[in-house]
Amino acid sequence: MFNLTLETAKYLIAVAEQKARQLGLSNDIAVVDEGANLIAFHRMDGAKIAGIEISQNKAWTSVAMQMPTANLAQAAQPGFPSFGINTTNQGKLVILGGGVPLVVDKKVIGGIGVSGGTSAQDIEVANAAALAFSNWLAGGETPIVSGRSGFFHY
Repeated sequence: MFNLTLETAKYLIAVAEQKARQLGLSNDIAVVDEGANLIAFHRMDGAKIAGIEISQNKAWTSVAMQMPTANLAQAAQPGFPSFGINTTNQGKLVILGGGVPLVVDKKVIGGIGVSGGTSAQDIEVANAAALAFSNWLAGGETPIVSGRSGFFHY
């Protein structure tokens, strides 16, 4: 069984931050484990304070619902089967795009949540990290931590 470590969470955050910078964004980025417990959080310079909780709740939702948060948006609209779902769990359940589960052998082992751009941008940033994680698990290059900067180089 694969468990997310702090080092893996740092790698995911580094990939997400790199993508956010490419898009000209300042994001809040959260990584949670299989129980939706926070492992790591990163607030880029200039990121919105409101995004701190939103990014963490997006990551939580992706694990709790075992799907990307964007998948909930349509189903949560008036007249659809999950209308009002975002009012459950003390309002912690987020239907905005940007929360993506991390899956190993068809099992959700954690999630990443991104906030600070449009839903489409947040999805793009979160998906970049999830894709890098999948590629790494599939035998891609293992991330190396630089002792000087604390950031991963890949």
